[in-house]
Amino acid sequence: MTAPAAPPSSPPDSPATSPLRRSLTVWQAVGLSVALMAPSMAVNINPQAAGSLVGRAVPLAFLLSAVGVLLVAYGFVRLCQYYRHAGSVYAFVGATLGPRTGVVAGWGLVGTYLAYGVTTSSVVGIFGTSFMKTAGWWAAPPDWAPFLIAGIVLVLCWLLTAVPARRGTNVLLAVEGATVALILAVSVTVLVKLLAGHAPGGQRFTLSVFHVPAGTQTSALFLGIVFGFLSFAGFEASSTLGEETRRPHRDIPRAIIGTAVFGGIFFTVVTAIEMMGFGAGSKGVAAFAGSSSLLGDLGSAYVGAWVGNAITLGATVSAFGCTLACTVGSSRLLFALSRDAFGDRGLGRASRGGTPARAGLLAAAAMGAVLLLCTQAFRAKAEDTFIWFGTIGTLILLVAYALTTVGAIRLVFFQRRMHVPPWQIVIPLAALLLIGYTLYRNVIPYPAGGPPRWFPVVAGAWLLAAVLAVLASPALAERLGRRLAEAEGLTAGEGD
Repeated sequence: MTAPAAPPSSPPDSPATSPLRRSLTVWQAVGLSVALMAPSMAVNINPQAAGSLVGRAVPLAFLLSAVGVLLVAYGFVRLCQYYRHAGSVYAFVGATLGPRTGVVAGWGLVGTYLAYGVTTSSVVGIFGTSFMKTAGWWAAPPDWAPFLIAGIVLVLCWLLTAVPARRGTNVLLAVEGATVALILAVSVTVLVKLLAGHAPGGQRFTLSVFHVPAGTQTSALFLGIVFGFLSFAGFEASSTLGEETRRPHRDIPRAIIGTAVFGGIFFTVVTAIEMMGFGAGSKGVAAFAGSSSLLGDLGSAYVGAWVGNAITLGATVSAFGCTLACTVGSSRLLFALSRDAFGDRGLGRASRGGTPARAGLLAAAAMGAVLLLCTQAFRAKAEDTFIWFGTIGTLILLVAYALTTVGAIRLVFFQRRMHVPPWQIVIPLAALLLIGYTLYRNVIPYPAGGPPRWFPVVAGAWLLAAVLAVLASPALAERLGRRLAEAEGLTAGEGD
């Protein structure tokens, strides 16, 4: 799938009066999406869950999930070719399905980014504490040490969010690029030893990792695909930079597709090397599924013990970049929602540097407050907040993806605002099927006990709050619709 230029039927390149500074290039838009997707962190902690379901076929699951992500990306690409707005899915869905639905979608994506910010700042705390302990810098860190590091990280993320986004996205691209380079170096080393027959434990290069083991049912393979699909979450983050990118109708779609394609290749190749490195037999698969850091363990076994520390540090940097991307993305969404609802004041007011600094402060403070609440009210550890809010954020994200895809279908194939061959409707329809099944597998069977039983409740309550707000205030919905119409060149009331 390619990202052609915006068609002539696109509306005026609005909002022309946006106070945000238009200074970003396509690479800086890529930086935000890649950082929020955090491939170097995801490839270390996500494949294990798929391994327990599909055995050696984890790379196949990730390859199929990459195809699914490209289906979802189609809707984002078409919408970004037609609209540009800091509100991302709020504007896309609001302009196509109505302002009330747009608020629900935008509020949902805010919740996802905030939840992922809690998750990834917890990861920074976990990996950072582990690195300092292993390096001898902090011999016996207390249980609260990861949260201390997480708090420092959130302050740094707000400071980087408050400066012009060009600087923040440069940081994102640099830190993630360095970590990916480290992972690729370790992966190449492992691959060379596998091909040469010098791998520890007698492991060999084999393409059996792309074949489902005998006895594995199709349903298990689709469960594995779910974990691969969730690793791509955040590929759409650059859509929040529509008012800050120099050529948004061209560069944002390219950033979204480029990130999805890169993620597909990276996850498929690296997970294949990881599985072969551990071994495609039952013993190797068990070790793969039980690893706490796939590339850290492989680096120690194939290169040297020092590589484990380097991988841990790299994962820490990657998690920091993801936290920063979550803060940047959520601040743009809060800015857009507040600006359209209440005007150019409060969270809807940009700083002198042309950034939503106030919204960024609120986002970082909200993440910190959630961490504090979890530690004080639920005695949570950093590992708990990582799992809890990663799951909650994903459940909300799936709903936002679904609404965005439906909006794209309406814009392209029913309103016919773009010149697209009719057969292409099968792409977003297939995306809806994938999203629906992914959401279904994360909720059914419903968790019987423990913290997981609250995940769907919290995700549902977050979305329900937006639904109740727009239903209780018709004047607010009318005002949002008028602002969206003015910003996007629609006639008043269109899309309701």
